[in-house]
Amino acid sequence: MEWFKKARVGIDSANKREVPDGLWTKCPDCGEITYVKELEKSYWVCRICSYHFRLKSDNYIKMILDDGHLEEHDADLVSGDPLKFKDSKRYPMRIRQAQEKTGLKEAVRAGIGKIDGRLVSFAVMDFHFIGGSMGSVVGEKIARAIERSLEGEIPLVIISTSGGARMQEGILSLFQMAKTSALLSELQKTNIPYISVLANPTTAGVMASYASLGDIIIAEPKALLGFAGQRVIQQTIKQELPEGFQTSEFFLEHGFVDLISPRKDLRKNLSLLLGYLCND
Repeated sequence: MEWFKKARVGIDSANKREVPDGLWTKCPDCGEITYVKELEKSYWVCRICSYHFRLKSDNYIKMILDDGHLEEHDADLVSGDPLKFKDSKRYPMRIRQAQEKTGLKEAVRAGIGKIDGRLVSFAVMDFHFIGGSMGSVVGEKIARAIERSLEGEIPLVIISTSGGARMQEGILSLFQMAKTSALLSELQKTNIPYISVLANPTTAGVMASYASLGDIIIAEPKALLGFAGQRVIQQTIKQELPEGFQTSEFFLEHGFVDLISPRKDLRKNLSLLLGYLCND
């Protein structure tokens, strides 16, 4: 009865062509499968639903600053383990793993750059480093970026993306909210402009401090913004929250955000706003 058996023709594994990892990626919003090279050309924005993928700090530097160049300061600052959080080895190990994974020392990069020829004190957070969490080093680097703005009398631009304060550093992390806010108060007295850019997500302690204190606040489309999580808020106030709550669009409608900028227009919008705000 071998005559009636269907022959199985499989794929010859020896001749199977391997597809390199990282050539294609799936949109988290609409599920569209997209060629990575095409995404790079579109500033990592989905061509179907306009979802803005999370960018690394290096992407923002290349996209916004002249020649993609940042004269980086304080690059060697690294976190310690001041509280000996739980297992004294666990937090330092997580820091080392994040450093190896991202090639960064911490969750923010800061320094001096130019936008259309104008000097700016520039800082950009990186969500890929422990969720962009703010510990002592992140707060210190942001503080020094503000001080460079004051000393050089140049505008300040900060791109935030963060899950909030870093719990492994406890109250020392929360201190950074007050430190950066106090320095921004000094900056405001000088009339030196500060533009805050909110990427997805910008939440908790970062949102409750320097990210929300810009003279102009720009958000990327559909970014998750806010302090506490939606479930926590609902349980606290015992009410259903409106649709779209904690999105850029909701914040714009209610006056907290000044502008929602598609990523392809971000550099142009920053340049225009700096031109309006600066006296030179």
